[in-house]
Amino acid sequence: MEYQFKRKDSHYELNILLPDPEGPGVCAWILTFISLILILATFPLSFCFCFKVVQEYERAVIFRLGRLLKGGARGPGIFFIVPCIDSYRKVDLRTVSFDVPPQEVLSRDSVTVSVDAVVYFRIKNPIMATNNVEDYSHSTRLLAATTLRNVLGTKNLAEILSERETISHVMQSTLDEATDPWGVKVERVEIKDVRLPVQLQRAMAAEAEAAREARAKVIAAEGEQKASRALKEAAEVIAESPAALQLRYLQTLNAISAEKNSTIIFPLPIDLIRHFFK
Repeated sequence: MEYQFKRKDSHYELNILLPDPEGPGVCAWILTFISLILILATFPLSFCFCFKVVQEYERAVIFRLGRLLKGGARGPGIFFIVPCIDSYRKVDLRTVSFDVPPQEVLSRDSVTVSVDAVVYFRIKNPIMATNNVEDYSHSTRLLAATTLRNVLGTKNLAEILSERETISHVMQSTLDEATDPWGVKVERVEIKDVRLPVQLQRAMAAEAEAAREARAKVIAAEGEQKASRALKEAAEVIAESPAALQLRYLQTLNAISAEKNSTIIFPLPIDLIRHFFK
């Protein structure tokens, strides 16, 4: 049984090619017959080489004289091979994780950042992973690095820093679509760290400090404005009642005498100096 992929628009179409009606040639049948005779001649010692075991999380893809054996991948458990003419390859179905090396990326607003990520993937089709790509793990790692650079190149610095989850989802869908013909399923992509140049970090810190100082000045100005309005209203109330000013004067003296007992105060009636202001 053979598998063939044809690209249609933005997706791949999997065609399963049935074995050649003629089957293996005469030479293949002769070699198979000789191998079976050797197995019987060396029985039971030959059985040690005929039976193989794969774990629950593994599958075995068997090739007989270079052709994929019918029945798909074997496992888990015991399976039978014919020595000399059969070869097999184990494929691990467990989820594998790897770190994408830090990539120097030029963002859309011309800022150089260093970004690294972690990718989680697993094999969903052992036959495709064996026949369609030489090394699915190495190929997935290289594709993840290039995809990270391509995706981040379309984002500006603010989007890279604030939209990590969105970038991770875009990378995951892109990688999953690209590795589907290899029998690989990309389960998750996470952005680990975004490193900025030291000069840019200082510039951003200075910008943030200036913004905080500006907000502090605005808040102080608003407080002064509210305080001046309150003083204006208090002055208007005191102007309407002269006795209120005298009471405020006595209240101030009381506060000073309570806090600073060593202070000497000479009270001066306001009526004596009022005519100097006229």
